Amino acid sequence: MSLLSIENASKTYGGIPALRGVSLSIAPGEIHALMGENGAGKSTLIQILAGAVRADEVTIAIDGRPVAIDHPDDAFRHGLRFIHQELNVVPTLSVAENIFLGRAYPKRFGGFVDWRGLTRAAEGALARLGLTHIDPRRKLARLSFGDRMLVRIAAVFLEGPAPALLYTMDEPTAALTAGEAERLFAVLREIRRSGRSVLYVSHRLDEVMRLCDRVTVLRDGAVVATSPIAETSEDEIIRMMIGREVGEARPPQPTAVGDEIALEANGLAGPGVRSVILSLRQGEIVGLAGLAGAGQSELLKLLIGAERRKGGVVRLAGRNFPRASPADAWAAGLAYVPRERRAEGLFLARAISENIALPHLGSLSLGGILLAKRRERAFTMAHASGVRLRARGPRQRCRELSGGNQQKVLFARALAGRPKVLLLDEPTRGVDVAAKFDI
Repeated sequence: MSLLSIENASKTYGGIPALRGVSLSIAPGEIHALMGENGAGKSTLIQILAGAVRADEVTIAIDGRPVAIDHPDDAFRHGLRFIHQELNVVPTLSVAENIFLGRAYPKRFGGFVDWRGLTRAAEGALARLGLTHIDPRRKLARLSFGDRMLVRIAAVFLEGPAPALLYTMDEPTAALTAGEAERLFAVLREIRRSGRSVLYVSHRLDEVMRLCDRVTVLRDGAVVATSPIAETSEDEIIRMMIGREVGEARPPQPTAVGDEIALEANGLAGPGVRSVILSLRQGEIVGLAGLAGAGQSELLKLLIGAERRKGGVVRLAGRNFPRASPADAWAAGLAYVPRERRAEGLFLARAISENIALPHLGSLSLGGILLAKRRERAFTMAHASGVRLRARGPRQRCRELSGGNQQKVLFARALAGRPKVLLLDEPTRGVDVAAKFDI
C-alpha cells in the first residue's frame, strides 16, 4: 500500500494547463525524487498537496484512505510537512520564533507564552540536524543565508500534535554548503529507516542519484515516467526532462579571451570586503569561490553600488568608476543578478514586463517622461524569448512564475542593456538542468 497517492491532478491557469492528469504514489520508507524543467508543474503539484492551491481535479489518499486537502491546516493534520524553495522567514524574529511560524506557541498557566519551553523545543528541532552552533534566541537576521535555510528545514522536524508521515522538500540544498547538505541527508536517511517518506525536488542530479529510491519526471505538466533510480541514469533523466538527447542541450564552447581589461579593482574595501584586487578581461568568466560568508556576495554588491565603498579604485573599460548608485552602475554597463531573487531582485506583485524594463526605462520612454508601452512590450518579449522564459505573457505577475522562470526574468533584465560586465551571484540556484545549459 502507498503512504501517499495522487491521482489525476489537473490545474489550468488562464486556459493554459499547469498539470495534466498527474498521478504519483510514494511508498512508506521511500525517498522519491520529483524532477522536471522549470515550469514543468512540480511547484503546482506541491502547492496542491500543501493545500495552498485548489486543483481543478485531484484524488489524494493517505495510507489508502481518501483525504480532502483544502487548506494548509488540512495538510498538517494529515501528517504532511513542507520545505518550499523560497525562504519564507521573518528576519526580525528570533530563530525559535521562526521555527514556530504557523504553530501555536507553548503556553504557561494563565495563557502566557512559555518562552523557555519555546526555546527548548526549538533546540530539539535544531539538534535533529546537528545545528548546535545556532542559538535559538538569536535574531534570524544575524544568521548567514545558509543557516537561515537550515532553520526553516529544522522547523519541519518540530514535534507537534500531528505525527509527520511525509516530508516534501523543494530544493532544500540550493543554499547549503556541502557539509550542511550532508547533515540534512543523514536526517533524511533516518526518516526513511523509520518508515516515513520524503518527496524530494532537486535539480542536482548527483544528489538524486545518491539519495533517492525512485524518480518521477514531469514535462509540460504531465508525467513522462516513474523509474527506480537503480534502473536509470543521469543522461536518461535529462532526456526525459527536456525531450531531447543530452548532447543537443550542451552549450557551445566559449570564445577566446581578449587582452583588453573590462573591469578591475584595486584595494577595494567595504562591508565584509577588504583590500580586494580583481581583474577581468573582455570575454572572460572569472569565478569567485569561498566558504559561505567569505565575502563573495558583498564584493558584487560593492561593485554594483548596493553597498557603500570605503576604499579602493574601480575601473570599468579603462575608465575610473567612482562610488556610485546601482542606477549609475547599470547605466555604465554593469548588470547584476543577485543571490536572492525574491528578496533582492524582483517586484513579485508586478508584471514580467515591468521587472525586465526596470533599469532600462530611459530608453523606453518618450522624452524621458512617459513610458512608451508598445516599445516596452516589444522590448520585453524579445528579451524574454532570448532566455526561453516560460510564461502566459508579459503581463503575468512574477510571483506566479516558477523559481527558475523568475531567475530567467532577472537574466532577461541583465542582458537587455547589452552590458560590458555581468555580475552573477549564484546564478543557477533553483534552476533546472536545461536552463543551466542556457545560462
